[in-house]
Amino acid sequence: MIIAIDGPAASGKGTLARRLARHYGLHHLDTGLTYRAVAAALLARGLPLGDEEIAISVARNLDLSRLDRDVLAAHEVGEAASRIAVLQGLRDELVRLQRDFAKREPGAVLDGRDIGTVVCPDAPVKLYVTASPQVRARRRTDELLSKGKPADYASILADLKKRDERDSSRSVAPLKPAEDAHLLDTSEMDIEAAFKAAVDIVEQAR
Repeated sequence: MIIAIDGPAASGKGTLARRLARHYGLHHLDTGLTYRAVAAALLARGLPLGDEEIAISVARNLDLSRLDRDVLAAHEVGEAASRIAVLQGLRDELVRLQRDFAKREPGAVLDGRDIGTVVCPDAPVKLYVTASPQVRARRRTDELLSKGKPADYASILADLKKRDERDSSRSVAPLKPAEDAHLLDTSEMDIEAAFKAAVDIVEQAR
């Protein structure tokens, strides 16, 4: 069983993916963390972000079951990850690793930006989770403040809009819903309502 979840940053797709994985007893992979892990390793070693061969060699040594969300959540890591995500060779290597992860028994929930379109186009369940930029910026702001970290709503909103534009307009695996994906707009939903709606979609697909 494979559940593919795509959507823009701070749409709630990651929280939904983790909840669905627990609910159905499946493995979970936030594919965005694979790019962040490569970027973090490059930054930590002072290596160039534009060297595809170096990035690929780093990717081949990743353990996808041991990615630390908190460590990889740093803003500078996210910016670097967005920059290396355009490297086709690196994307090919990470997609291969992500597909291998999806084959684990009894199944997996993968969330990212190109799961239903590129990584697992044959997944029986595809969700495209979205919300307005304003709602997503407010969620990200509240999340950071709850962790005692500084957060400015206006700058976060501007950053999200910039990332949306970059992710949607890139030539390699742009952010977009798969043709057979179920659209789930969480702008007016709390997590419980969104989770219930997602479970309903999964059950109908099954």
